[in-house]
Amino acid sequence: MSVSIPFNKPYFSGAETRYIEQAVRSGKISGDGMFTKRVHAFFEQELGFRQALLTTSCTDALEMAALLLDIRPGDEVLMPSFTFVSAANAFVLRGAKVVFVDSTGLNPNLDADALAGLVTARTRAIVPVHYAGIACDMDTVLQVAQLHGLAVVEDAAHAIDSYHRGRPLGSLGQLATFSFHETKNIISGEGGLLAVNDARFGLRAEIIREKGTSRSAFFRGEVDKYGWVDVGSSFLPSDIIAAYLWAQLENLADIQRQRLAIWERYQQALTPLAAQGVGLPALPDYATNNAHLFYLVCRSLTERTALIAELRQRGILAVFHYVPLHGSAYYRGRYGAGPALPWADHYGDCLMRLPLFYELSLADQNLIIEVVLQFYQKYSSC
Repeated sequence: MSVSIPFNKPYFSGAETRYIEQAVRSGKISGDGMFTKRVHAFFEQELGFRQALLTTSCTDALEMAALLLDIRPGDEVLMPSFTFVSAANAFVLRGAKVVFVDSTGLNPNLDADALAGLVTARTRAIVPVHYAGIACDMDTVLQVAQLHGLAVVEDAAHAIDSYHRGRPLGSLGQLATFSFHETKNIISGEGGLLAVNDARFGLRAEIIREKGTSRSAFFRGEVDKYGWVDVGSSFLPSDIIAAYLWAQLENLADIQRQRLAIWERYQQALTPLAAQGVGLPALPDYATNNAHLFYLVCRSLTERTALIAELRQRGILAVFHYVPLHGSAYYRGRYGAGPALPWADHYGDCLMRLPLFYELSLADQNLIIEVVLQFYQKYSSC
């Protein structure tokens, strides 16, 4: 069946191509050009990050975080199993053992109450992932981290313009990472950002980002020449990517208004399904909603498969994710049978995401809602 309503459609304000042309005409399209500086200033001044560094992806930002923490073989890092593989790979590449934490029954975020029981003498860091842009229980995460002397790296890939008790997500951990992949609220096609909130990491973060050299300090006139001073890689993106991203950031308020309106219509129309045991997004009292995605938690894998197929028959593309990492072929091949993480497995089998993007029309959204409600009316009577 052809798809008439996609799962995602990248937002385009119209200014992106104009800014890209400006970047090209400036004569500097490599990293840290004028648009990169504007993006950095936005995150530092508007969201209060101590230091913002644009990267080529959120994956690269996570890998930078692992390097900054000097993660080594034998170290352990706590993170949810229900997340994208980049969060684990960044630390596995440094030789660490990833210790997976189950999700909560409320939402797919990690169960912060389980963290203390998983800390060992080898534990170095906690990586809370703010799934769907909804904050983890950061009070507990930070309390455990402080008690045991652990670093906190917020995976805020979904979480721009979302808050925990009034503080922007990405500002609570020593380090935080963001994604600007085309499926996110604010995009640049590919792209990411590392937020550095601990002054101890600032200078080294610049060095690691610039292939392990003091190049950034050289261009500020702080050293008379630059050389190889540490490990690193080429993590900074072209200013063309930053130009696209800047146009998006200029429209952040409008993008968020529209996404929130779509999210609220889904929530209001589909709330009756909760009486049938279907899960809907839940916000703790400490969290805000940035409308990154809208999901349903079906009652079984069979039900989810049938619902996705029903939507596809009507030309609507709905998708699922993730396959929990503790059950992955790589993890099982390396460590054997993973821990029992029933909530992560439940979301892996049952969670489904509905289309949500800026240009989703009211008529198309009403059709999606109608198909879902009709499915459950029919499915529940079988």
